[in-house]
Amino acid sequence: MSVGKSGQRAAGRGAGGGERRLRARVWVESEGSTAILTEAGADLLEQIEACGSLSEAARRLRYAYRRAWLLVDGLNKGWEGPLVETAAGGKRGGGTVLTEYGRAVLAAYREVQLQVEHALDEAGRDFQAGTRRKE
Repeated sequence: MSVGKSGQRAAGRGAGGGERRLRARVWVESEGSTAILTEAGADLLEQIEACGSLSEAARRLRYAYRRAWLLVDGLNKGWEGPLVETAAGGKRGGGTVLTEYGRAVLAAYREVQLQVEHALDEAGRDFQAGTRRKE
């Protein structure tokens, strides 16, 4: 690796022989190619489950409340049934909870993510061997 006087790597030079890993993102699309569950949506569902509040879940994820609300709206409209139920605020405040269906969808999505990561780890061994530079 070539390092200049400023300590920065020369342009166009990579890290060298460091290990590279295969990565992928998983999302669910409806028939019209509209994403109905993404990593952001799954994260939001998990936080709603943890704290019982859409506004708190949004704060924890550093999402604007509007973004969180739009994600929930899209999630509820994209599936056969609602994934999230909300109650309007009042004296005791409102609340947001996952439905049983929402918990099942989230669990299935996270399981697929784990399966994909495992498959990529397995394929990565062959990828590493096939991409080593022959000298």
